[in-house]
Amino acid sequence: MVSERDLMGGLAKGLKVIEAFSAEHPRLSISQAAEIAALDRATTRRCLLTLAELGYAAYDGKYFTVTPKVLRLGTGCLATMPLPRIVQPLLDDLSIRIEQSTSVSILDETEIVYVARAAQRRVMSIALMPGSRLPAYCTSMGRVALAALDAEKRRVLLEKSHLDARTERTITDIDALMAELEATSARGYAIIDQEVEIGLRSIAVPLQNLRGQTVAALNVGLSVTSASMEDLVNTYLPPLLDVQADLRRMLV
Repeated sequence: MVSERDLMGGLAKGLKVIEAFSAEHPRLSISQAAEIAALDRATTRRCLLTLAELGYAAYDGKYFTVTPKVLRLGTGCLATMPLPRIVQPLLDDLSIRIEQSTSVSILDETEIVYVARAAQRRVMSIALMPGSRLPAYCTSMGRVALAALDAEKRRVLLEKSHLDARTERTITDIDALMAELEATSARGYAIIDQEVEIGLRSIAVPLQNLRGQTVAALNVGLSVTSASMEDLVNTYLPPLLDVQADLRRMLV
């Protein structure tokens, strides 16, 4: 157990402020950042001004935005992870073969983090790339990742999530989500119909290692005009399962 006196409280608060920025909140005032980071306004102001001084954030007098320099903090992590290097060739091949965009992500608490992507066409209003984050509760990759956890852990993470209705189709009731995760676990894949964004459907499978542990998730995302829900299962599930089987022998 690390002693509390050995921890840097300032660094911890600064990281919380950095994490306040997201695709949904790319520009934040001091008050907005303080609310999201659950810190007082004075502390948040000092953190933001420090980030701006060091070049990690830009400030227009009212709003802060992170700069490309902040990517250095995550790029180093991705570069040392074996997972992206292992999955990217198979992801590229799969994307070309099915002519759709494919992605691999890992679960980070209540969110998924994209670690690899092969894009044939843009299917969401926001650009997705390695390092991008989305809520786990309403995404296909998030649901297969959550479904791999025991029931108690699933509920804990759902209770910690901001269960916003991103569209009129988004499931936000915890009991309904728990039932969906149980169904996902039983069938071995998750399927989403316009819960993240209107016009977007996706299907995902877990990526497991030789010990049967889920270490990531793989999905295909496409527009509603490209495939029905039946097409997602009949056309795209088999190639996803092929890649799942190939990667099982490679992942540790």
